[in-house]
Amino acid sequence: MTPTTEPEEHKALRSAVAALGQRHGRNYNREDLWSEAGKLGYLGVNLPEEYGGGGGGITELSIVLEELGAAGCPLLMLVVSPAICGTVIARFGTDKQKRQWLPGIAEGTRTMAFGITEPDAGSNSHRITTTARKDGPDWLLTGRKVFISGVDIADATLVVGRTEDARTGRLKPCLFIVPRDTPGFTRRPIDMELNAAEKQFELVLDDVRLPADALVGDEDAGLLQLFAGLNPERIMTAAFAIGMGRYALSRAVEYARDRTVWNTPIGAHQAIAHPLAQAHIDLELARLMTQKAAHLYDAGDDVGAGEAANMAKYAAGEACVKAVDQAVHTLGGNGLTREFGLASLITAARVARIAPVSREMILNYVSHQTLGLPKSY
Repeated sequence: MTPTTEPEEHKALRSAVAALGQRHGRNYNREDLWSEAGKLGYLGVNLPEEYGGGGGGITELSIVLEELGAAGCPLLMLVVSPAICGTVIARFGTDKQKRQWLPGIAEGTRTMAFGITEPDAGSNSHRITTTARKDGPDWLLTGRKVFISGVDIADATLVVGRTEDARTGRLKPCLFIVPRDTPGFTRRPIDMELNAAEKQFELVLDDVRLPADALVGDEDAGLLQLFAGLNPERIMTAAFAIGMGRYALSRAVEYARDRTVWNTPIGAHQAIAHPLAQAHIDLELARLMTQKAAHLYDAGDDVGAGEAANMAKYAAGEACVKAVDQAVHTLGGNGLTREFGLASLITAARVARIAPVSREMILNYVSHQTLGLPKSY
């Protein structure tokens, strides 16, 4: 469903991407869909025109991901490659880095993964132990990462490490581009029960030697550059969840209209109709907050976008889980069959609650940052 409050160009984008998604459907081939989306210009709608992008923002890219998800064929790497990595490089990268990476990311011929999560730190950037130290003109990067998506299909990984501040001696976050075949950079697939086209990996960086120009942005910018990527990640995760929830809801509504018991469609019963209506309301509310967060981010309000992006991700994750659960429940046993494509979403929907930041950490953020309550962590 296209929101009536959106400008015409956004409605047109939704319609075009929805048509692409419907052509591929739930049994989509990730490589084929990624390639076609790139050729049509959808993968880089948020990137600068001078580097082959569409000149839009996270608002437009979130529309692309949501509509693909609503058609049953979400592309997880949209969250990672153009949204996180593309955004960070576009905002803070050197001219050489922009020329080297952005055109390929925009057209889908080059892909970049994002490595932040660690075994003992999660996404807590203050506890990241992957460190970079200077060795002449080079950097030596050492550490481990876990639950990193799509490393096997990515040309490089944007790795979050920490360097020592020369003035204070404290460690601060920095971002490095690590090409896939760099010596000392190894990956191991994590055996997941999650049924997704993109695989998860553990990464080991053992004194990975990188040239000086592997560093993205200013060595002293720290958290500013990091959150330039994390806010889009939250917004795009919200779009991913909303699309998934919309797909599940549409299948349930279709089934409730057609499935007849005792000469009456089951959708005529309030026990079926009301929970589906509630799921629709929750998804629409989450979409509004996602649109607000994307608008604030694209307007350059990083502080406002941080609050809204966390709220959007929270709302979308909750709405998605409820929509998927109610959809499966509506279909009964059919909801667990491969034919209807809903059972695999039960696990996937839970991911929207726990990644890239858990619902509890978002509640911590809102209670402390927004409401001014004492910090609990």
